[in-house]
Amino acid sequence: MAALEKRTDRALMAVAAPEASVRMPPANLEAEQALLGAILVNNDAFDRVSDFLRPEHFAEELHRRIYETAGQLIRAGKLATAVTLKTFLGDHDLGGMTIPQYLARLAAEATTIINAIDYGHAIHDLAVRRELINIGGDVVNTAYDSDVDHSPRAQIEEAERKLYAIAETGRYEGGFHRFSDALASAVDMAAKAWEREGGLSGLATGMQDLDRMMGGLQPSDLIIVAGRPGMGKTALATNIAFNVARAFRGETRPDGGHVTLNGGVVGFFSLEMSSEQLATRIIAEQAEVPGYKIRRGDITETEFHRISQAAREMQSIPFFIDHTGGISIAQLTARARRLKRQRGLDLLVVDYLQLLSGSRSRSDNRVQELTEITTGMKALAKELNVPIIALSQLSRQVEARDDKRPQLSDLRESGSIEQDADVVIFVYREEYYLKNKQPREGTPEFHDWQNEMERAHGKAEVIIGKQRHGPTGTVELAFEGEYTRFSDLARDDHLPAHM
Repeated sequence: MAALEKRTDRALMAVAAPEASVRMPPANLEAEQALLGAILVNNDAFDRVSDFLRPEHFAEELHRRIYETAGQLIRAGKLATAVTLKTFLGDHDLGGMTIPQYLARLAAEATTIINAIDYGHAIHDLAVRRELINIGGDVVNTAYDSDVDHSPRAQIEEAERKLYAIAETGRYEGGFHRFSDALASAVDMAAKAWEREGGLSGLATGMQDLDRMMGGLQPSDLIIVAGRPGMGKTALATNIAFNVARAFRGETRPDGGHVTLNGGVVGFFSLEMSSEQLATRIIAEQAEVPGYKIRRGDITETEFHRISQAAREMQSIPFFIDHTGGISIAQLTARARRLKRQRGLDLLVVDYLQLLSGSRSRSDNRVQELTEITTGMKALAKELNVPIIALSQLSRQVEARDDKRPQLSDLRESGSIEQDADVVIFVYREEYYLKNKQPREGTPEFHDWQNEMERAHGKAEVIIGKQRHGPTGTVELAFEGEYTRFSDLARDDHLPAHM
């Protein structure tokens, strides 16, 4: 390999005569040569590293071309050897050695493919280090020469975005992807759905009727849960989030990474309630003790034991709450990336959309600001590859109609919510409105009202107004107001058969 080493000294890193004071970017050409030689001798070596190693991870340009060309041949079912590759690489002088001679030397000096994965990891790690050097240089240069309108916070968020991108194992942003890769992902999703409890392709909400309609919460989907105040949209989102976290089951991969087998790690941005208030809601639901009694301390000894037991069971679930108020979409994005990197993330909940702000203060144009927020939320769902549930208020025009069931046109302030959302869910409880219409007792109207209240009592409608990849329609759920709990509605067709 002396010829390549001489060439490396002269021109490999685009430095004509490096001085002792110049620090060269980290690279290991010997590892690159050993891996390429192993691939040329036995194409199985490529399969061992191709899921995480890309051509751009090689420091030497020629090695990138060799690896990429070999991969194209192998994926096409052809043999990648020194003989088959030379026709695709042209003919260049490598300090007295031609490309065919160099390929032959790589194959001749190749070692066993047993070490292929180790070589691949070494090459990948050095590529990450080089990228970190580039990011560090960009941070320094930007800080020195920043424009007036480029705030330090924006620089921090940009640096964090770049760091997150390289921190994710196997994550490569930008560019087109092969349709064959997309097909493999689709088949893998179907296989996981078949293996997962309930046979769902997404995360189970814990409510079977809703899961049947939606197939679970799908990765990269932006799911809007909307409703008027008092309908229970926060309760529904909290119930779903807790059900997902409680069902979490994962395992550690041989490389030290973590994979979720069921349920998921949940991040909950509670912009309206404190973390203590949110925890009280969940405890009330799980312990079946009304929240107002917990807040007042008006509980019996039995209820206190139920609360203690529920709290003990909930301590180990992967449920993380951020209750910082008034944050921007950029801050939310940065914190979500950090949670994904440090703890993992399978579901993100934001309560609620209208309490977020844009990157700049745009009090004079709220529609434009909300468009930025929803667009950023959808981009974040795709970037993190997790479903995001974002709660949204509805406009007051609902109250002016006789039929107060929400519609897509009721989404408040901006059509971008409907446009960017993959799924739009409305929460509607007829019982809430009937309570305010109670006629005088003893009248015929009162008797009719009682019948309507009995029919609507403890029921809620979850109206799927939009679903990009599935049907729309209405799902009826049971709602227990004192526990703020949604659950499947017991119906005759769901009851077990009599023995």
